[in-house]
Amino acid sequence: MPSSPQPQHAARRSPILGSALPLGLVVTAVGILLSLSGAEAVDAPQAAIPVLPEPVVVEAVPEVQVGATTAADPCSERSVLEAIAVADDAAIIAGFGGGESFRAAVVAGNAPCVSLSDPAHVWVVVNKARPLDPVDFAPSSLADIPLQMTTRSGQARSDVAAAIGALAADAAAEGAGRIGANNGYRSYDLQVATHASHVRSSGQANADASSARAGHSEHQTGLALDVVACDSSCGGIDAFGGTAQGAWVAENAWEYGFIVRYEQVGTGITGYKPEPWHLRYLGQELSAAYHHGGYHTLEEFFALPAAPDYAH
Repeated sequence: MPSSPQPQHAARRSPILGSALPLGLVVTAVGILLSLSGAEAVDAPQAAIPVLPEPVVVEAVPEVQVGATTAADPCSERSVLEAIAVADDAAIIAGFGGGESFRAAVVAGNAPCVSLSDPAHVWVVVNKARPLDPVDFAPSSLADIPLQMTTRSGQARSDVAAAIGALAADAAAEGAGRIGANNGYRSYDLQVATHASHVRSSGQANADASSARAGHSEHQTGLALDVVACDSSCGGIDAFGGTAQGAWVAENAWEYGFIVRYEQVGTGITGYKPEPWHLRYLGQELSAAYHHGGYHTLEEFFALPAAPDYAH
């Protein structure tokens, strides 16, 4: 910022020249002043004039930082605003500078245009303490999952369907075996029935540890699906973790935009038993940041409180 102008003070009257003095004293004083200024001492040697350094031109002003976080607002960037206008999640994240920069801005509270509660975006976080809003949310469009299905819930968001198709094709090409799917998108009403069946078969506590209540399920966003190993035939979800397909997915899913949402190490945070078959889509930028950052839950990734239990 430019420097504030220095205050201008009124010139003060000289206590000497402003006083009534004898003429002779005034003449003498003037003579002394002229002598000191060199006006009369023409033959006197000139004093050396010191050479001052050249002024330094400041080419860039350092950014103001608050708590090691740049004070700029990424949400005001043109690229971000344009991406928001067309609801392009990948472009929004790119406008922030990539997945890790996006995560850091959200955690620092420096991303007012990003809501982790909006189920229309890949970064939504839904858990036992964060229900969907609205609770009966449904994706605007769905596409068929291009895998062999073991239930009728064979759809997901179009970007999720394309990504899981690419993942399964590469797993098969690399010799890991064939991958199918058990469940994709489940509506609010279907989740009501699904959770109720778990309660009837194993009780409320066990049901809440293995099945989300309606309005709290990632399947309802269209961003999650359960995968199975299909060799001569497709197996069940419970067996997936011990298969070659399960090992390949655990190692490589992040490259296709997926994370294994419920790991053993995160049970105390999510409140769910480990589910190596449950894949959650974040998009490649965020899944890479998640993987390289060594995270095991979305709650940790976005610095959110643990949510092991429902409020009531």
